[in-house]
Amino acid sequence: AGSFQEAGVIQQAYNLNFPLHVVPASCAQCPAWSAFSVSSPAIVLETVKQAGAGAEDRPEAVVVRLYEAHGSTVTAWLQTSLPVKEAMLCDLLERPAAQGRLPLEQRGLRLSFTPFHVLSVLLVLSR
Repeated sequence: AGSFQEAGVIQQAYNLNFPLHVVPASCAQCPAWSAFSVSSPAIVLETVKQAGAGAEDRPEAVVVRLYEAHGSTVTAWLQTSLPVKEAMLCDLLERPAAQGRLPLEQRGLRLSFTPFHVLSVLLVLSR
């Protein structure tokens, strides 16, 4: 019911096309854990991958690619439990953008999106 945004169509499509896989845990009391979370339902975290050669040959880096899916202008927080020491916007070839450094804040990384905008974020991890 309602618009595609209100009905959660995008999330339901991802659930159908990419179902969760159950992995047995080593203990019944293992705490819940998530590597990433995004504060807005309009933002889809599409890809998490090890940074490639365009990322200045940084084996300790990962690239996170997100996009705005509702046709709106929104600011969202990307939170991670990974040990990030540096974050910056990068292009699709994973080259750091000029003036693309992002401050690491208590709530995570503050990202601004325009309608259907794709952002790639290079995260350099502590070793």
